[in-house]
Formats: sequence, C-alpha cells, structure tokens
Amino acid sequence: MLISFSLKNLAVILVLFFVSSPVFAAPTGITERNETDNDLTPLSVEKLWEMKRIGAPVISPNGDWVVAPVTRYTVDDDKSHTDLWLFKTDGSVERPLTRHGSADDQPAFSPDGSKLAFVTRRDGDDAAQIYILPMDEPGEATRLTEVPTGVSAPKWVGDHIYFISRIYPGMDWDEMAEKLSEIRGSHTSAHTWNALPYSFWDHWIDEEREAHIFRIPAAGGDTENITEPTGWQLPRSSQGAGNFDVSPDESLVAFNANSTRDEANVNMDLFLVRPGSSEAINLTPNNEAPDGSPLFSPDGQTLAYSSQRIKGFYADTRRLVLYDVNTGTHNEITTDWDRSADGLIWNPDGSGFFGAIDDAGTRRIYSIPADGSTPRPVTTETDFPSVDISSNGVLVAQNHSFLYPPRIVTVNASNGETTRLDTINDDILAQVDFGTYESVTYEGANGEEIQMWVHYPPGFDENKEYPLFLLIHGGPHNGITDGFHFRWNAQTFASWGYVTAWHNFHGSSGFGQNFADAINPDWKTLPYEDTIKAAEWFANQPWIDAARMVAGGGSYGGYLSSILLGKEHPFKALLIHAPVYNMYSQMAADFVVHSERFGYFWEEPSIYQEISPHYFAEEFHTPALIIHGQLDYRVPVGQAFELFRTLQAQGIDSRLIYYPDENHWILKPNNSIYWYQQVRKWVEKYAPPGGR
Repeated sequence: MLISFSLKNLAVILVLFFVSSPVFAAPTGITERNETDNDLTPLSVEKLWEMKRIGAPVISPNGDWVVAPVTRYTVDDDKSHTDLWLFKTDGSVERPLTRHGSADDQPAFSPDGSKLAFVTRRDGDDAAQIYILPMDEPGEATRLTEVPTGVSAPKWVGDHIYFISRIYPGMDWDEMAEKLSEIRGSHTSAHTWNALPYSFWDHWIDEEREAHIFRIPAAGGDTENITEPTGWQLPRSSQGAGNFDVSPDESLVAFNANSTRDEANVNMDLFLVRPGSSEAINLTPNNEAPDGSPLFSPDGQTLAYSSQRIKGFYADTRRLVLYDVNTGTHNEITTDWDRSADGLIWNPDGSGFFGAIDDAGTRRIYSIPADGSTPRPVTTETDFPSVDISSNGVLVAQNHSFLYPPRIVTVNASNGETTRLDTINDDILAQVDFGTYESVTYEGANGEEIQMWVHYPPGFDENKEYPLFLLIHGGPHNGITDGFHFRWNAQTFASWGYVTAWHNFHGSSGFGQNFADAINPDWKTLPYEDTIKAAEWFANQPWIDAARMVAGGGSYGGYLSSILLGKEHPFKALLIHAPVYNMYSQMAADFVVHSERFGYFWEEPSIYQEISPHYFAEEFHTPALIIHGQLDYRVPVGQAFELFRTLQAQGIDSRLIYYPDENHWILKPNNSIYWYQQVRKWVEKYAPPGGR
C-alpha cells in the first residue's frame, strides 16, 4: 500500500534544532557585481568545462617556486591537455612551463631546485617516462627513462630518482618490450585471471604484472630494481607516491605490501629495505589492518606512517605512528585525536607535520606536533586537499570552495592566512552569478547532530518557496567538504532554481570513528533516517515548498536512493547514478573488504538481505532516473539494468541512461553535459524549479 506522506501536515513533528554558520558569499568582487551587473549568468555545465583544473602543487626547496599541473578541456573533441605551470611565491610569475600538448604531470624538484622531473608520454614513447627540465636556465625537457612498462610517482632523493613501474617479473627491459609488442599486435582481447583482484574502479588488473620500486641516477644510467629482489610487491589494486618513501641519505626505502600474499586479504604491512639488498623487514607484522603512507623525517632517523586497527574497514581512522629507525620502537602520537592523519608532510625541522585533514565538513590544514601534543587547525574555512612545504618552511597548498575551483595559495602557518598565486579561471568566474551557501546542523538519527551544506539559488528570495534537491554522497564514508565539485556541482543544481543540499549523514568521514562506523554492517537505517530528517528540517523552513522535493546520488548515494524507492519519503522523483541495487551480486563482484569484516553473503545472508534494495522491490513506488557506465568495475553496470527492469515491470515511471564509454564517473565533456541536461529535465518534470 502506498502511504501518503506530507511533511508539513505530519501529526507529529519531530522538534529539530539547528545552528547556522554565517552564509558564505561569492568570491571577492563577484558579490558586488551580482547586485549590479545583469550580464552575469548562472553556473552552467558548459561553464564548468571551460574551466581549467589545477592539480596538487609542489614547491622548490628554497621556497621561491611552485609547479602544478593544469588541465584544460576541449569540448569539440572530448580531449584533455595537461601542462605544468610555474608560479613564484612572491606572486610575480604565473605561466605555463610546458606546452608540448601531451599530459605532463607528477612534478618533482631536484634537491637543489635546479631541475624538475615530471612524467609524460611524448613522441615516440610507448609508455609514460620521466623527463628532466632545467629550472635555472632555458632549455627543453629531455627524457631520462626508457622503461617499456611505463613509470609513475617519481621522487628525487639525493643523486637518484625513484619511481614505480608495473613490470613482468623475472624479465629484463628488452624482454618486457618484446612481450608488450606481442600483446599490442595480438588480435585477442581476452583477459585471464586465476586469483583476485581482477579489477579496480575503472581498469582491469593484469595478473602477470607486479608493481615495483626502481631508481635511476638523475644524471642518467641504468635502473635498479629495489623491491623485486625482496619477493614483495606493492599493492596490486593501485600504487602511488604514498606507497613508498626514501630516506634523505638513500640508505633505506620504506614501502607497503600485502604480507599475507592473499590479494583478497587487505592487510597491508610496512616494509623496510636497503637498496641492493634482497631482505626486507616487516615493521608491522602484528597488525592485521592496513599500514602505509611512509614518510621519513628530514634527518632520516624517524619513519612516520599511518596505521588502522579494524581489518576490512577502509574508513577506519588512520592513526599517526612514529618508528625510530635506530631503536626499532613504534610510538602512536594521535591516539586521542578522533581524526585521520592524511596528506602529511614533515616540518623542515622535524618537530611535527602539516596535513590536509578531513574535519567536520571541510578539509583543514592541521599542524600536528611530533611529541604527541594536541593537533592545531591552521585553516578554518574552505577546503585544502593537499599541502607541500619547502626546506625553509614556505607552506603551499591547493585550495577551493563551493564557489571556486582549485587555486594555488601560500599559507601562513601561524594564522592560516592565504595568499593566492594564480589567476586561473578568474575570467570565467567573473561572468558567473553565484548563489550563497551555508553550513547548518540538524538533529538526525539517534538524536545526533548532522552537518549539512545548503546552497541557495542566485537571487534567492526568502519570501518565496523553492523546491529542494537533496544530494546523497557516495562512499558511504566520503563526507562532503566545502570544495568545488565538477561532476556533482551543487551551485549548478542551485542555478536551475533549487535549494540544493549535501548532508553528511551517519557514516560520513570527518566526524570521528564512531560516527563513521555507525552504519556497519547496516548501511540502510541511520542514513535513511538522517535523510528523512533533513527533508523534515527543510519542510519546516518558510522558503521551501515541501510539495516540490527531489533527491538523488551516485554510488552509495545511488544505493540509498534505491532504498528510498520503497520507503516512506517526501521526494517526487529520484536520481540514481551507478547504484548498488542488489547487495548479493554487488558483494560477489566487488567490495571484498566489507565481506571480510562481516562475512560473505553465503555465510551471513541475513545481513545483506536486510539492507539490499532489491529485496524490497515490491514496495517501490517512486519515479527514478537511472544512469550508469559500462566501464564501471567498482559497481558493475548490471546493477542499473536490474533496477531499471524491476521498475519497468512494475509500471513505475523510470528512465535508463547508459554510457558504453564511461566508468563509475562521467568524465568526458560531452557525456557530462548530456548528464547534467538529462538530470535537469528529470527533476524539473517532477519538481518545477524557481521561487513562487
């Protein structure tokens, strides 16, 4: 039986309380133009694709120069181009450093700052290689490596550059090149596996290849394989700069690897090896949960690393541990801090760290003392995804907010004040009529406080009633922070005439261990209650029309939207992107970590039955737009097909959009534009936009 649900006429209304932070205005200068300039236009999806996208910055050792990758897109041909840009920390220089037309990325300064290594694939390269660019005199980039399997994650330490390559073990470079040539010339497209893992998010994992650490003299010469002789390999699913580090004197290399040799087991341990040795020491054999992110202190005497405690829970708090290289002792220094230690860099004097910390709805830069005293927030507002520091203590960061895409800034470590180094995208932002946004809290499930970001349409009039578009984030543990989102841009949704909101429901990261783990193994109950209570909070606002509410999300957000299909709720229609619909087939195809902790679906069928949307299909009653990509190996596309067929069989208004060339995320410009256009048509069909 379909239950009528009217929020404003509920017989019993839960008393909600909320605390509102100040409304955040648009960037400086735009606020005034919003009031006087009629030529401003809303933030359209086309504008999003005009914007350049700035990556994580690196700073020179002397603190004078910053280099960051900058990606631009051409919609006409669905192409992207990434160049390296150069900025001076006094603000006097801002220009492209490379303009080759290839994807230039992963910059790394030499220890003296006179040269820059980066990864690219240029004419004649069969795979990405390391190139060296002089910084102290004019000159062209020259190729350093000739690695047929490609390179990534370069780190310039001492006289060598260290990097990762996914190789065919037991072969030399010539043999690997021949094998790759044979593969490219083969007419067989089959992939074959004998064990897990076989895929990761958007790519297949070649079972024959292993990821290993190499080094090459920066002046050129032969490569040296650091880790293959030890018998250990880097994690098969993904590898990056965070998987290893090198001591300043190059005497030690730290890396993480799966000590169980069972790739279905997610126990990652930390290992230490001397270059040239075949013996690697396991530093964390007694911890069954992951250890990683090694980081040597400036003097090389201490190795910092992150350590989790709960096996099979990727969102478990990452605690900061210091390993004394000389004594072999481990000291956890963030035991009493209920946040994850992420994105860390050492202070130049070794007294502590700076880190980009997920903290209650934003990512703040924190100063974390090495003596175990209380971490201190350096920044308070807007989002800082990454930080870097020079040898003389100049702190540089990537910074963005809901109202502007990533920028490059220096940060005063004492008071958090920032100085911007770039003007990229200012010409586009100056044309945009932004709305405002604010952070509010309301009482959610279990009477606990839930933080929520609320975005208002441009020209918002509090005397009118607006429709609501409630967005449900993915993860489920990926909390929404105050940052610019190209794929799910709340300001773009708001520009259509909707009050738009992201709520950080139970399970979201950045609010402590207990909050994150509260939804395991029951993904459904608490986030559903938080979502309904968010809608109730909005229904009690005089500027919301409770008869015009829609909701939706992707990945886990698609899962919770699928739960809503058959539950009591006020939403007229739902957007369901890349959804987990059938927990049995989803857990069989992926998400080993969840099964490892709570049991596989054949061992604990009741757990998955009680939280699987497909089990409640007979109760579905809400129109839904379903979107999925064929190349999604995290949530296989069959999930969307099952859901769409179920809705169609029941005569429920539904639409399926299928992308044969996209994965978990819609990344191509024209596909993204179509995505936004179709989402807009769908929500406008059931909840007409604008204030009334």
